[in-house]
Order: sequence, then C-alpha cells, then structure tokens
Amino acid sequence: MGWGNRKADRVTFAAGYTVLIMGIDGTWQRSCTLLDISNSGARLQVKDSIEGLNLKEFFLLLSSTGLAFRRCDLVRVNGDEIGVKFVEDKVPAKKKGRALARSDS
Repeated sequence: MGWGNRKADRVTFAAGYTVLIMGIDGTWQRSCTLLDISNSGARLQVKDSIEGLNLKEFFLLLSSTGLAFRRCDLVRVNGDEIGVKFVEDKVPAKKKGRALARSDS
C-alpha cells in the first residue's frame, strides 16, 4: 500500500511542522517533522533511529507544552518516514431501554 492510498483527505505541510513522538510510559521521545495529517492519521519524518522502540502505541505531541497530542499506532515504516493512525478512545455504548426519569420533588 503506497502513501497515496488513503481513505481520509490530508493536509500537507510544504516545509513540515516540528513535533515529537513519545512512548506511552514517557521513557523515550524522538523529534519528527509532520509531513501530512488527516482526521485518521499522519505521516512523519523521524530525525533519529526508531530501532528498538516500542511503537505499538505512542503519543504524537503537537505542541511544545504537551497540551495538544494524539495517541497513535504505527502503520508503516519507509526509511526515515513512518505512517501512523490515530487511536480513538473507546466510549461504552449506552444501554437501550433505559429512560432517565426526572423527579421534581
């Protein structure tokens, strides 16, 4: 599957955008350039080696303060570029048949 075979529309950054990836446990981080992004994932150029890192799940830090971030899974590696998909939080489904009654006592 090539980089162009994507389901969601992408925003491409001509000069790139500097971001960090960080392990879920905070034990490692790498500086990256954000090449493009969509609602479902992103393509990053990693500046240092990712060999030996647990990339099953990690954070993409979009701001220097860490207030803007996304949880990610690794999808593909191509040289110094990686493709990631954003992990959505699992929200439990509401139970059907339960009506909330409002009591005005």
